[in-house]
Amino acid sequence: MTWNIDPSHTRVNFSVRHMMISWVHGNFSEVNGIVDFDPENPLASRVDVEIGAGSLNTGDAKRDGHLKSPDFLDVENYPVLIFKSKRIEVIDDNHGRLIGDLTVKDITREVELDLEYAGMAKSPWGATSAGFTAITRLNRKDWNLNWNVALETGGVLVGDTINTTIEIEIVKQPETVTAAA
Repeated sequence: MTWNIDPSHTRVNFSVRHMMISWVHGNFSEVNGIVDFDPENPLASRVDVEIGAGSLNTGDAKRDGHLKSPDFLDVENYPVLIFKSKRIEVIDDNHGRLIGDLTVKDITREVELDLEYAGMAKSPWGATSAGFTAITRLNRKDWNLNWNVALETGGVLVGDTINTTIEIEIVKQPETVTAAA
């Protein structure tokens, strides 16, 4: 069954250490894609997502500009981050692992996300939606996002580990009936 990602109810949130003492939080607000999801057979599900790199927002325009520059995401040359699932592992009725390839800039690496299924609901307008939360930790250097500055007190300005939480709502699409030839 085909489901579309509902971009108005989906966010990719992240946090990363700043100066080794605090956290910078941000998100990507442009998330689009298709999910083939069968609640009766979740192992057959497939996820294809594109995240607008330019939709990054940390609440600081100067920092956002630097993160969008060639030092980091280089959004002018690489406007989207792409995730394509490879397989799903079911843990129980509401938990699993989503394994797939994440492409940032021109580098693709396999990532594993811990997945929680929140269930399905029918909206007052008749659409059926399903909700998920996915959590992972990424090392930014795996995608050559290496820029940093050493601090005189020791350590670095930007941490390597990116904590990522994805809140996603998908909307079931009507099944199309093909006419017999």
